[in-house]
Amino acid sequence: MTSINIKLTIEEAELLSSLASDQLFRKEFIDPKMPGHKTNKEAIRLGKQLVERLQSMANEAKGVQPLRKNAPSVKAAASAEKHNQVEIQLT
Repeated sequence: MTSINIKLTIEEAELLSSLASDQLFRKEFIDPKMPGHKTNKEAIRLGKQLVERLQSMANEAKGVQPLRKNAPSVKAAASAEKHNQVEIQLT
């Protein structure tokens, strides 16, 4: 699997996770009501994991502790934290 690295500000990461979360809500609850829609449960599951990772990265870069004990552990690059950025590696 190919890996992609991107750098986002904390605000950009939060916005991206919010937009992705809204889109997942639409795909999970609104689209199935449309005629002929076929749900891709694997894509929804993967999307939820990605949103959780984005939110965890943004929260960690801000110094916010995870609310859940089993929340994924994410390490933001130390140099990125100094510049109010989050470095995200997608694999």
